[in-house]
Amino acid sequence: MTTDAHRLATPPALSARAAEVAPFIVMDVMNQAAAIERAGGSVVHMEVGQPSAPTPASIRAAAARALEHGRIGYTQALGTDSLRERIARHYQDAYGVSIPAERVIVTTGSSGGFILAFLACFQPGARVAITAPGYPAYRNILTALGLEPVAIEVGPETRYALTPDLIAKAHAERPLAGVLTMSPANPSGVVMAPDAIAAVAAECRRLGLWYISDEIYHGLTYETPATTALSADQDAIIVNSFSKYYCMTGWRVGWLVVPQRMVRTIERLQQNFSISVPYLSQVAGEAAFDATAECEAIKAGYAANRAYLLKALPEIGLGDFLPVDGAFYIYLDIGRYSNDSMAFCRDVLEQAHVAITPGLDFDEGRGARTVRLSFAGSLAECEDAVSRMGDWLKRR
Repeated sequence: MTTDAHRLATPPALSARAAEVAPFIVMDVMNQAAAIERAGGSVVHMEVGQPSAPTPASIRAAAARALEHGRIGYTQALGTDSLRERIARHYQDAYGVSIPAERVIVTTGSSGGFILAFLACFQPGARVAITAPGYPAYRNILTALGLEPVAIEVGPETRYALTPDLIAKAHAERPLAGVLTMSPANPSGVVMAPDAIAAVAAECRRLGLWYISDEIYHGLTYETPATTALSADQDAIIVNSFSKYYCMTGWRVGWLVVPQRMVRTIERLQQNFSISVPYLSQVAGEAAFDATAECEAIKAGYAANRAYLLKALPEIGLGDFLPVDGAFYIYLDIGRYSNDSMAFCRDVLEQAHVAITPGLDFDEGRGARTVRLSFAGSLAECEDAVSRMGDWLKRR
């Protein structure tokens, strides 16, 4: 009887909120590319925003030395004192901005930082402004946490960045609780000018909104350096990571800089979510600040890739793209070929074996006619991809 009852019982339903979270399409593309490779095909990877260079040797050596000591345990929930102090010193060295180490929180990559910041800042149902195009995990994390992402379309008239007018308009329609910007931006590569960041910070102060600045691609600019939002507002919440500039995606270590009044709240969250960020990753993060020479050599490779693609892509008919000020992406308009970026990316993967990301990952409204290419690989890979895509476009 008990067995029959269990067999006939309706299984519990999955979380409706979790079901609302859209897939991170770039990861699906990565899986499809891996299937081609398992079958013996050769794929040029331009889909994932991940450095192809290994983590600099000096960083790996620091972690190896720590591993030799044998005891790899928990650290304080906010991070080791030495890493927090080193991050604080970085702001003085890189930007001339003084912050106390007590306001620095070490996180499991920028992803962990966003979860902590969103939970600390926002009540359930709060509306948070993000850009379209923009990084898809913003809206997906906000949705999963019961918050409402408000995607504000940006275009060439604002250099694809939020402005005070756009924020004020969205807030007037229905009140916002916060604003999130990214500079350099994913997928566009656009860098916000210092006065543009200051204007957004001032508007957030005027309206009483949290201002969160994603600065994960700092260090990766090609003409003018990026500006931290702390230069404009010491109450801005900064999210950063060792993943991109320092080639440490798999180490899963990043940081927040937050107002002092938020520190204890976030500490309690971190204590319960993860206890602490892995010790070895924190050791590696501290060593990263002394790996500038190696990181700059890797960045020089990105600069060469960028210069090549800015010239070569228009030659094969892919010349309509956003400014590429920083990061390692080119965001292309493919409207002359297709209004279905999912199908376009599927076809170029299956027929040319080049993996790129549909724009629908970044812009649900206009992304059907855009794609993103990552140039974080080698110059040879960029040349191979252009050759394959050029031949494929001729056959279409």
